[in-house]
Amino acid sequence: MSIHRLVTCSQPYMATCLSLLRLPFLRRRIISTSSQVGLPVKGYCTASITMSAEQNVKIGEPLVPCIHNDDSVGSQPVWLLSDRMDAEQDMLPPYTDTAYTSDEKHVPFVDQEIVETINNRIDELSPALRELSLKIHDHPELMWKEHFAHDTLTTFMESYGFDVTRHYLGLDTAWRADFKFRSSTSKVSEQSSTIHTLGINSEMDALPAIGHACGHNLIAIAGVGIAIAAKAALEKHDLDGNIVLLGTPAEEGGAGKVALIEKGGYKDMDLCLMCHPGPGPKKSSGVGPSLALTGIQVEYFGHTAHASAAPWEGKNALDAAFLAYSAISVLRQQIKPTHRVHGIVEGRDWAPNIIPDYAKMRWLVRAPSAAEVEILKERVTNCFKAAALSTGCKMEMRTDETMYDLRQNTMLAKEYLDIIKKYGMGPNSMEGAIGGSTDFGNVTYELPSLHPSYAIPTTPNGGNHTRGFTDAARTKVAHECTLRVSKALTVLGIRALTDEKFLKE
Repeated sequence: MSIHRLVTCSQPYMATCLSLLRLPFLRRRIISTSSQVGLPVKGYCTASITMSAEQNVKIGEPLVPCIHNDDSVGSQPVWLLSDRMDAEQDMLPPYTDTAYTSDEKHVPFVDQEIVETINNRIDELSPALRELSLKIHDHPELMWKEHFAHDTLTTFMESYGFDVTRHYLGLDTAWRADFKFRSSTSKVSEQSSTIHTLGINSEMDALPAIGHACGHNLIAIAGVGIAIAAKAALEKHDLDGNIVLLGTPAEEGGAGKVALIEKGGYKDMDLCLMCHPGPGPKKSSGVGPSLALTGIQVEYFGHTAHASAAPWEGKNALDAAFLAYSAISVLRQQIKPTHRVHGIVEGRDWAPNIIPDYAKMRWLVRAPSAAEVEILKERVTNCFKAAALSTGCKMEMRTDETMYDLRQNTMLAKEYLDIIKKYGMGPNSMEGAIGGSTDFGNVTYELPSLHPSYAIPTTPNGGNHTRGFTDAARTKVAHECTLRVSKALTVLGIRALTDEKFLKE
């Protein structure tokens, strides 16, 4: 005798849930899974289990715990806006000078006086940065159209003594802010390669309909704060160094940094830093990787006909799109758990009594590396071709620039994690987890770079690319978290500018 039971998970990670089943069952069968595998939205996975009656499972009891139903990351709860804030706990602890060990040799951190200069400067900037963040947040602009952010940020940087280049390298909404300082005792000429350059990135673009749901208003002010604080440290402590802050457009699908790389925008940097907010445990930060990504746009062209009187005269472009969508949904069963494929269908002038002669699809293909993306992209492309062949439609396909995975620099990552502890933040258990993609991945393949993530409080199921995260990115506590990370990254940047041995490592 056996009992047939269903187990349901409210998130689209069926393989993980099934791996948690430890009962010695006789048979497991997959019934259904969400077609939105890998997206931060709710899907459902259902496993049908047949087991012997001797296992004494009570009807109505949850068979296994589902980790996706909890607002937690591993054993650490996700930081929610509803959490009670403890004023004393959330105070910024003082930075305490400790030692950094490299190759068994004692190497000190940045001098405490320099650290205090950085901390004080960012604290002084806080009201202005908060105002700047809210201006950008409340005026969201899509990729390549960040005109308000471009003008607002460039004017701001000029007011703090930076040389600003608008519309940098022919990109209408890209910009660059430069500062160079030579110490009074320096014997190094302007042309010497031993004067190092700290690169920083500020992102600006928002998402369609939901605004700054990826927190680029916070990323923008983080870059600004790092640049101005680093400038203050160089000036006050008479240190040699160059600072370059790039305003990088079109991260959300436009691969703006790839365009800047191709035009030489990163060539004069010795290293490059930026940061990114997200959900996670309270006061945490991580340096994990991201997924490589390629975008694909497919258009099907058919022939209209009366859908009732003479449907045989038509070639249905919408059928082609749905066949491709179904084929990819089936393909997901045979792709690796770390791979992601997701897309949408668009059309024009559709009516139920007309055979559609046009349909458009936009897809994103992701994997842990660019090489894996290329392999997966070919399998997805075959789904598109098969749909065109079976419906008799003409197909046109365009692929976007590949955004590489983040290759975090090991030395920068280790140093950052040591520094961020001094600001009351620690590594989170999401480090190394599969997540989104960024064009900063391409930057990490060009020069030593670091792109830490950090947690801000949000709502349940309110991660990146949700309306809940849009609201979270506007909160005061998100601003304070951003300042902590900005201080840590500035200390890291100054360490690289002034410590030749560390920079070489």
